[in-house]
Amino acid sequence: MHFRDLTEAQVLALAIAAEEEDAHIYRDFAETLRADFPATTELFTKMAGEEDGHRHRLIELYRRRFGEHIPLIRRQDVRGFVVRRPSWHSRILRPEKARQEAALMEMEARRFYEVAAARSSDAAIRQLLGDLAHEEQRHEVTAEKINREQAAAGELDVEAAAARRLFVLRFVQPGLAGLMDGSVSTLAPLFAAAFATSNTADTFKVGLAASVGAGISMGFAEALSDDGKLSGRGVPWLRGLVCGLMTAIGGLGHTLPYLIGSFHLATVIAMAVVVVELAAISWIRWRYMDTPLFSATFQVGFGGALVFAAGWLIGAG
Repeated sequence: MHFRDLTEAQVLALAIAAEEEDAHIYRDFAETLRADFPATTELFTKMAGEEDGHRHRLIELYRRRFGEHIPLIRRQDVRGFVVRRPSWHSRILRPEKARQEAALMEMEARRFYEVAAARSSDAAIRQLLGDLAHEEQRHEVTAEKINREQAAAGELDVEAAAARRLFVLRFVQPGLAGLMDGSVSTLAPLFAAAFATSNTADTFKVGLAASVGAGISMGFAEALSDDGKLSGRGVPWLRGLVCGLMTAIGGLGHTLPYLIGSFHLATVIAMAVVVVELAAISWIRWRYMDTPLFSATFQVGFGGALVFAAGWLIGAG
């Protein structure tokens, strides 16, 4: 059915279901963020309590006007009515994303109550819906005020630091481990095949096999190494996916040039790609791991040179 076709009883029933859903969403936000983001958790706990208050007032009015039975009408049952996005199901929800989602929810709820109040002919229903629209607008202001107060107290800075730490643990570390393994460990078999055969097609097949195999191996190793419950490193399969993909990408970067027919040109390009890969690894270590740039560059470059030399000696021997 379309929203404009709803009766006043159905509009109230829809509002009751929407308030209940929003309260659940805010509590899901709070529970997801509780361990690492206490300030944001406090905000959503308060907002959930306010949504409960709205639902109780709507139920009381419904009982007085229409009796005890409240039909179940949900957002997805009504055309033209906003359906909540499923971001609250995520186990890696970021606090800033949750706050943005909540602000959008409050804005959408206010618009719903304004439209519903405008089309209602019952004075009591019109008054309550108008009041709730005003309160939803006040929630937007209150949430912004709480954000400013928490920012002034330094709580949001603490959460930002925690979010960065979790980002490093859950994405940067497994991705960096994969990129290093894919970029460095595949150098020896790739260039050994290149200098042993001087055949670009055969070299490409060796590099492709080494990259894909290393990606699968590293992905499973990362996913099975830690369930994330004690370390806070997040969902195992997601870390494994990040690590596996970055491993494969690291190896494929200097493998793809061997699709070129000219062996010498392909090898020169592959070497240049290796330099870019090692530079990227050094930059990531400096940017996210607080490793001095010179030290990171030397360590990564020295390791890559050793592996390349091993491949060259084995292939040319």
